[in-house]
Amino acid sequence: MTVRRLAEKQPPNFAFTPDNLAWAKAQIAKYPEGRQQSAVIPILWKAQEQAGGWLPQRAIEATAELLGMAKIRVLEVATFYTMFNLSPVGKFHVQLCGTTPCMLRGSEDLKKVCRRMIGEQDHVSNDGMFSWTEVECLGACVNAPMVQINYDYYEDLTPQSFTRILNDLSLGKSPKPGPQIDRLNSAPVGGPTTLLDKA
Repeated sequence: MTVRRLAEKQPPNFAFTPDNLAWAKAQIAKYPEGRQQSAVIPILWKAQEQAGGWLPQRAIEATAELLGMAKIRVLEVATFYTMFNLSPVGKFHVQLCGTTPCMLRGSEDLKKVCRRMIGEQDHVSNDGMFSWTEVECLGACVNAPMVQINYDYYEDLTPQSFTRILNDLSLGKSPKPGPQIDRLNSAPVGGPTTLLDKA
């Protein structure tokens, strides 16, 4: 992982929409008195969603103000978690898991697909459609290698199946998320191997 910094070009302002502000206040109300700052992650997530998939500095500051936190504390959270994008992303943002299980099962080959089809990491493609970044574990190790594209997981990938998914997205199609081989969720390949005796 590289050092995560805020984008050089920043929008001049950010304000939560009335609906998002009401949503944020409902999240804050879930926490006991004195613990409202615990809502920092969901509120940053909503700010990122509102800003088009990334967190401008003004959104981080607005979150800090809403929660009564020092700006640096919210910035620490935003820069620590790879779920927060600190610069603009494409319409389809690919988060490629590079942790050990995915690496052992082929994520290095998936990186080559990203470089070939999208470009360098943390840059938006010329058409604005795609961006990608390597992230830490996304929790689907049993179905490695995998990527998250926007909100969907695509698992058990090969360079060929990953290329097909990116091509489908660029053509406006909706590829099926989940395992890209013949398995149900994270069940063993080929079907169950235990507890087969119904007696």
